[in-house]
Amino acid sequence: MMTRCSLAGGFLGFTLCTQLLSGQSAPHYRNFRLGGDLASVSALAGVAVSEAKVIHERPAVMQDLEWRLPYSGSSAAALLIDPVQQIVFSFYNDQLFRLVIDYDRNRTEGMTDADMIEAISSAYGSPSKVPPKSPATSSQLTQESGTRLARWGDADYSVVLYRSSYASGFRMVVTSVRLEVLARTADAEAIRLDQRDAPRREIARQKKEAEAMRAAQEKARLANKAAFRP
Repeated sequence: MMTRCSLAGGFLGFTLCTQLLSGQSAPHYRNFRLGGDLASVSALAGVAVSEAKVIHERPAVMQDLEWRLPYSGSSAAALLIDPVQQIVFSFYNDQLFRLVIDYDRNRTEGMTDADMIEAISSAYGSPSKVPPKSPATSSQLTQESGTRLARWGDADYSVVLYRSSYASGFRMVVTSVRLEVLARTADAEAIRLDQRDAPRREIARQKKEAEAMRAAQEKARLANKAAFRP
């Protein structure tokens, strides 16, 4: 077990504790367990389940839930202790497979790449020595995240630190290796299905719009006819 705890109460409604557990326990980021369901993550983050955005509904249900640092509130002072600005939680069939953590630039201002790697290594151990991915094999998220600085993890989980090309911010991506493979496969199939069904959906949309227009015109006709006086 590798653990780093902070006593800055208030962030996301619970005491902060960064931990990653391997072996029989599922990997964690702080109190968020990879593989956890939307309801449990929603309760920990203090964000309503209804705020989750549906990305795909087939062949698997893909959802994102976003937490952002509040601009004001009674816990604002405590929140300033923590450097996290926002987290996007991604789910595959109601299982948390990825967290994208963006750090507040004001809370990391002046910190070097080596400073960040050292801090994260205190929680996750020594980083892996792996070559950066080539643009041809990089996902859209990887390309958007910036320059990859370091990676931690094993066969069960992956933690990757990036430096953003915009305003020198830092981002960390925590993923379940197994669930991410399933999610990527489902995402590719969802895109294929959407492209296949696009013509049919467009015809259905046009038909629905035409029917709505006819209904509106008929309603207006009846109302105007009843009120019309020559």
